[in-house]
Amino acid sequence: MFTTVALVAFGVASLMTATLALVPTTVGEAKAPDPKAFKGAVVQVYGADVWGVRGRFAIHTWVATKARDADTYRIYQVIGWRLRRGQPVVSITRGMPDKPWFRSSPMLLHEVLGKSAEALVEPIHAAALSYPYADEYSMWPGPNSNSFTAWIGLEVPELGLSLPAKAIGKSWMAGEYLANQH
Repeated sequence: MFTTVALVAFGVASLMTATLALVPTTVGEAKAPDPKAFKGAVVQVYGADVWGVRGRFAIHTWVATKARDADTYRIYQVIGWRLRRGQPVVSITRGMPDKPWFRSSPMLLHEVLGKSAEALVEPIHAAALSYPYADEYSMWPGPNSNSFTAWIGLEVPELGLSLPAKAIGKSWMAGEYLANQH
């Protein structure tokens, strides 16, 4: 009996430690600059825990851009349930990108501001439009929302994007993509 209890306690402690090790590193407060006050260009990558217990191990990621002098953001993400409605999974909307994802608080994973961001806005838009899996979605291993964000990072290397371990699917196409670039 004691051995069983000890093994269960060890397993729970190990799971909690692994979960803590998966906590993404953020680059600041998950707040998009007010486009009325900040006239410079903005590129931000956000993540939020997915719904339910899976959120301990996985996040959903999205990319937001604001061109210089623009009064709103473009938000780029892949949403799997769009397939069931006969729509492509790629969603490009306008609005504020720092909202919760199904009640999960957003985390700011990457940010580029000002002049450096200006050169990234259009290449990111082009990368989102050229995503080769717009009619496919698989939670595991991909393509999924994190594969999409990784695609943008691969297509726009100047972005300097590195997604955290919790971005399940981020590496789904990297090997094939890099092999085809040579």
